[in-house]
Amino acid sequence: MKINKMWIPVFLLPTVVLFLMIYAVPLVMVFATSLFDYRLNAKDMTFIGFGNYSRLFRDPDFFQALSNTVMWILIQCTVHVALGTVVALILYKRPKGWKFVRTAYMVPNIISNAAIAMIFLNIFNPQFGVINSVLKAARLEHLTRNWLMDSRTSFVSVTLIWVLFAGYTTTLVLAQALSIDDTIIEAAKVDGASPFQRDIFVVLPLLKKVIGTTMVMAATYMLQMFDLIYITTNGGPGKATTNLPLLLYSVYKGENNYGYANAIGVCIVVIGIGAMALINKALKVNQEEY
Repeated sequence: MKINKMWIPVFLLPTVVLFLMIYAVPLVMVFATSLFDYRLNAKDMTFIGFGNYSRLFRDPDFFQALSNTVMWILIQCTVHVALGTVVALILYKRPKGWKFVRTAYMVPNIISNAAIAMIFLNIFNPQFGVINSVLKAARLEHLTRNWLMDSRTSFVSVTLIWVLFAGYTTTLVLAQALSIDDTIIEAAKVDGASPFQRDIFVVLPLLKKVIGTTMVMAATYMLQMFDLIYITTNGGPGKATTNLPLLLYSVYKGENNYGYANAIGVCIVVIGIGAMALINKALKVNQEEY
């Protein structure tokens, strides 16, 4: 059947216009204004070239926020995705109650981040929180502390708020696993592969693309992470749990320095593009398999 390609640009035009208006043009404006000394109360915007970017390399707060952000991306792309994949591989065998577990594991992911943050504020509360109460009951009072505001435990405590809840990863990987042709698994059984060998050498390679997709989602989720940290620690103690979005907000809100805040925003975009390109290349997500 001959396809009339004349209509393709017409149908694509609304999407292209929306993309340009909502993403492309504002992104160009963010980069352009990052080249200016641009403050709320300033009479004029002063062009300073890459002055804001030069300040980034002299700002210890930026390096602390960058280090935290990169560390959280690595943890989310490895520990979080691995946990979700392992749960998916277990549920893939359809043990008794697997549908209930699949649904229950997804529940934390459908609760708003603000509510999750309030729940963990109570769990980590130094006076009546669950953790300190259990330690006191076990006569381990010397281990109690203010988990979210102690510099020795704040990073780990904040990380635990989201790293264990891999419901989205489990759902996507499980859906892909359940679509694998049964004849492939049967052929592996005929060849004498054990259940563990089938998971590692047959099922897991077939899930490579969806795992890559979940890693991209995990990385971008960490680059957007703001509300959970803002509510629980507000980036503290000091800058121990500050990430790049929170630093951007503090610069914009505290200094009214839109130019420098936009320079941080450009860095977030660059890191996001770099992370996606790296994951796609490493797992060959966009390559066709024959």
